[in-house]
Amino acid sequence: MRKLQNKELNRLDVDEFKEAQKTPLVLVLENIRSLHNIGSVFRTADAFLLEKIYLCGITATPPHKDIRKTALGATESVAWEYRKDSLALLQELKKDYHCMAVEQAVGATQLHTFFPSSKKPYVFVFGNEVKGVSQEVVSQCHGVLEIPQLGTKHSLNIAVSAGVVVWDFWSKISS
Repeated sequence: MRKLQNKELNRLDVDEFKEAQKTPLVLVLENIRSLHNIGSVFRTADAFLLEKIYLCGITATPPHKDIRKTALGATESVAWEYRKDSLALLQELKKDYHCMAVEQAVGATQLHTFFPSSKKPYVFVFGNEVKGVSQEVVSQCHGVLEIPQLGTKHSLNIAVSAGVVVWDFWSKISS
């Protein structure tokens, strides 16, 4: 086997990305502290052609050198918007999207048993690195997705969680 060179990957340029049909998924980042996590989520959103990212509360916004460091240009391709109040945003999005918090909660749907419906696009909400998604936002969502974990730690890094959940969603709607 031979590694592919970047020019062989046939990637979209920014204008082609903006015109391309998107995966029916929006991400909401609620009070994310780490600029590197934010940049990594932008990269994931770019990789899977997501519709948009909403940055809420204390979540930093581009342009910022630490976001740029991990986003590697994805802040230019992926549509994004800042909203101070994630609860108000969710109330608005619920009309057109099936909204799911990614969190550990009573009655949560385990990710491997979740199969998205094609009737409505989805919103996945990811929360603060320490406190997770706020209870008010969890309560506002249509449901909760939980990534099964078997080790001693109680959570995954938010950027890792976003990568796992977005890939899972994309693989299920693409098959």
